[in-house]
Amino acid sequence: MAFTLPTLPYELDGLAPHLSRETLELHHGKHHQTYVTKLNELLGDDDLTNDDLTRVVLEADDDAVFNNAAQHWNHSFYWRCMTPGGGGAPTGELAERIERDFGSLDVLTKELHEAAATHFGSGWAWLAHDGSKLVVTTTHDADLPQKHSQAPLLTIDVWEHAYYVDYRNQRPDYLDAFLANLVDWDFVASNLTAFS
Repeated sequence: MAFTLPTLPYELDGLAPHLSRETLELHHGKHHQTYVTKLNELLGDDDLTNDDLTRVVLEADDDAVFNNAAQHWNHSFYWRCMTPGGGGAPTGELAERIERDFGSLDVLTKELHEAAATHFGSGWAWLAHDGSKLVVTTTHDADLPQKHSQAPLLTIDVWEHAYYVDYRNQRPDYLDAFLANLVDWDFVASNLTAFS
């Protein structure tokens, strides 16, 4: 066995018109696949599978292994943060936690948008749990919340390849579309439940 590219939880054109088939073909089929292929080359261990990915990320003492393993993890998580017909508003415990820690969904959305829009260079914007409350944070390159004792609940990829085909250099427009039309709040809620 080896690490494998996860199947998308929707069709390649399932997120259109917000993210095109071409974007997913390139981002998932090319960029993400390259991280998986390189990780397998670096480790050369047939006993490791996607089930071992978190352990590999957290225990990596080699920059190349960490970068490729973390990017495999980040992308696998990112695909599940989106759903056709997404957006709207969360319910239940997640909605209550957002109200408690941010004051409202509008405030959270504004903070996520601002963090993602102003992040310099390549990286990720996250809604995470720091052990006591929900927080918005960003990480550079392949870095991820688990390396900072936080539990990831939602991520937005702000590497240019995530949006350039559809939005060119207009990252704010991509963020608007992501937050209004793509977020899978049920997945975010399941991450909160798993953490709690």
